[in-house]
Amino acid sequence: MKPEAPRALQASASPPDALGRVLADLRISVIDRCNFRCPYCMPDETYPAGHAFLRARERLDFDEIERLARVFVSLGVRKLRLTGGEPLLRRDLPVLVARLAAIEGVEDLALTTNGALLPRYVVPLRDAGLQRLTLSMDSVDAEVFRRMSGGRGELAQIEAAIAAAEAAGFARLKINCVVMRGVNDDGLLDLVARFRGTGHVLRFIEYMDVGTVNGWRGDRVVPGAELARRIGAHWPLEPLPRDAAATARRWRFRDGAGEVGFINSVTEPFCGGCTRARLSADGKLYTCLFARAGHDLRALLRAGESDAALRATVAGIWSHRGDRYSERRAELRAAGVLEHVEMFAIGG
Repeated sequence: MKPEAPRALQASASPPDALGRVLADLRISVIDRCNFRCPYCMPDETYPAGHAFLRARERLDFDEIERLARVFVSLGVRKLRLTGGEPLLRRDLPVLVARLAAIEGVEDLALTTNGALLPRYVVPLRDAGLQRLTLSMDSVDAEVFRRMSGGRGELAQIEAAIAAAEAAGFARLKINCVVMRGVNDDGLLDLVARFRGTGHVLRFIEYMDVGTVNGWRGDRVVPGAELARRIGAHWPLEPLPRDAAATARRWRFRDGAGEVGFINSVTEPFCGGCTRARLSADGKLYTCLFARAGHDLRALLRAGESDAALRATVAGIWSHRGDRYSERRAELRAAGVLEHVEMFAIGG
């Protein structure tokens, strides 16, 4: 018998952070493992030798994730996104999705995945209440795609994932592509052609200096503005209005064939509108994708802290948040501030 759902916590919006930004989005990493080794996140050649992934007991269990999600929703969070690592490696993920979908106040429940395992799970996920899907596709050239996955993935797998998602009722997918100069940027137009007119939204992400192992170099960043010019020269574009809290600059094709987005964290930082908190698989709260350390909520959970105490802790952490790494990137890197949490630990 399914246990009775916990009662909704009394809502009380979190205070804004030190820069006036509200808390509205929570990204939940459910596992730190991944079946790909993408060069911008977890490259095989520089991945820490002997790295120990979290053991099952070190990860938050579903009761703990649901409880923390309820705390965050009580503080004003309305959007939840499940990430990894690769979240589909977490056993029984549709069970967690159903529990999160049942939380009063959640308006948007999404999942980011590399797609390799999606066909076997997409129907249970949809039935459980998942509303949106984001998949990764860094190239439509099979060999380039294989290299971009660290030799672990095949383009045919992702095409199968897209087809399965469409058949399950996900009519509007987000397709993310991380662009690296000299690696996959020459296939830009082929990728755009693949998704024009499909109803899906292709988004190009600037190569970022996340973590410590991806060998980031500024000369490998392809500015989003450059990409927009290159695309617009073939298919004219016009800008769409931008939500202040959105990460992507959105453009639509003038011929009505859909839209394309650009996440320009390096060249056009959007720290001023960032409303996102991140929860790692081992229960640490990170207030920035480029944070150096997190706040241990798992310890509080397992010490028996009350929901009220957890809520007060999260609100206090958020109210002191002053992160704006992307705006200060050059200054901080010049000062030697290079150590960040790895992206595979907290998702994108």
